Amino acid sequence: MDIALNFFGDHHAPLKAIAQQLGVTKAVCTVPYSPKKSTYIESYHTLELRSQQLEMNRYGLEIAVLEGIKFIDDAKLGTNKADQAIDEFCTLLKNMSKLGIETVCYNWMPVFGWFRTHVDVPVRGGALATGFTLDAIKDIEDTSVGNIKAEDLWKNLQYFMSRVVPVAEQYKIQLALHPDDPPVGGIANVERILTSSDAMMKAINLVESEYNGIAFCQGTFATMGCDVPKEIRRFDKRIHFAHFRDVVGSAEQFVESFADDGITDMEAAIESYYDIGFEGVIRPDHTPTFITESNQNPGYGILGNLYTIGYLRGLMEAVAKRKKGELHRL
Repeated sequence: MDIALNFFGDHHAPLKAIAQQLGVTKAVCTVPYSPKKSTYIESYHTLELRSQQLEMNRYGLEIAVLEGIKFIDDAKLGTNKADQAIDEFCTLLKNMSKLGIETVCYNWMPVFGWFRTHVDVPVRGGALATGFTLDAIKDIEDTSVGNIKAEDLWKNLQYFMSRVVPVAEQYKIQLALHPDDPPVGGIANVERILTSSDAMMKAINLVESEYNGIAFCQGTFATMGCDVPKEIRRFDKRIHFAHFRDVVGSAEQFVESFADDGITDMEAAIESYYDIGFEGVIRPDHTPTFITESNQNPGYGILGNLYTIGYLRGLMEAVAKRKKGELHRL
């Protein structure tokens, strides 16, 4: 598998040069993106992606995955603009194909996306991490979309996939569906459906295709209470992308941790990827903010990424050598 770094916004600009020093050649970028702006733009023309691609190429980086899809909430909610959002998503797949970008990561969390109640929880050595406590949002008011039911989200996901999966097959783009983070039943009466391993498997089986798979977010599966290495083996070739992170706690109350300080056996997780023959992209995600850094973008500090890259690469090399009989388990 290939280690990648995530890039979004101007504060990640230094990582482009640092990536070369780390030997990282794969990039994960948001959609859409312009190197001249710090805001998202709603244009999915090939030229916008090409501009982003050329910017990454300057630093020896290849865009392997696009994520951060901000424009499909209407499809999730089933509004009268749902078909337009789906058409735009299909256009994105076509444009990705033209540029050789093979994987897109999306989620089915309307309104809130990934959500935290705390962004400055002290963890090891005083680093700051994000956290979630369900009790903290029990009294939160409904949003303007009102009460969104799980049954409608499933229906809308079925329709979305029926439209999108054939296009992904046509252009050979891997769809990577991210689980709900946090995996709780709902936030402010907006229910959530992708909150368990079984739900994730059900989702990608709504429309059968080798191109219809998941983004295996280790931290989210850990908060589900799953055995992460076992789940990696369960999803096998349906894993199209992976987020390398860990937590302490459960779905209703957890704190992000350093990758080597959470509840998951990370070496066993890497061994699982090795055993299933995973050849996709894996990137650090939601790393704690070191005390010398600004916490303006919680979970996405630069130093945390660097630390996690080193730890991940070490695990990968150790597992590979052990498989060859050159090293015992750490």
